[in-house]
Amino acid sequence: MSKLSEQLMKHEGLRLMPYKDSLGYLTIGVGRNLEHNGITQAEAMAMLEHDMAVAEMALRKEYPVLFQTEHLDDVRRDAVVNLCFNMGIVRLSGFKKMIAALDERDWARAAKEAKNSRWATQVQPERVKDICYMLEHGKYPETVKV
Repeated sequence: MSKLSEQLMKHEGLRLMPYKDSLGYLTIGVGRNLEHNGITQAEAMAMLEHDMAVAEMALRKEYPVLFQTEHLDDVRRDAVVNLCFNMGIVRLSGFKKMIAALDERDWARAAKEAKNSRWATQVQPERVKDICYMLEHGKYPETVKV
């Protein structure tokens, strides 16, 4: 750590959650004014990669049979990681019927359970359609470039 970064951390502090600074601007980290500076695309992509890894680690811990074997193909695994990324492991754990259907490899029922959930009424319809398609068919929708 350089002397300057040490000094900036001393003066600005390190805040890992957003807060309003002394002038009322939404700020995070070491004085990053989100309202004026935002984040770069590279920072956004690094955050995305990190958050996807966190979601997958939570799933591997909570559902080792689904995630530590070849039980789910890559596309269906991505669909479940997408769900966990969106709602978190605690809420996803409430999808007991969908998880049971995945465990039984009843792909149509897993998709139906996701589609008939409260989650499906709270997110963009395209997200619901894409994830349910992935669960049922084990393929990415044609709108997704792979």
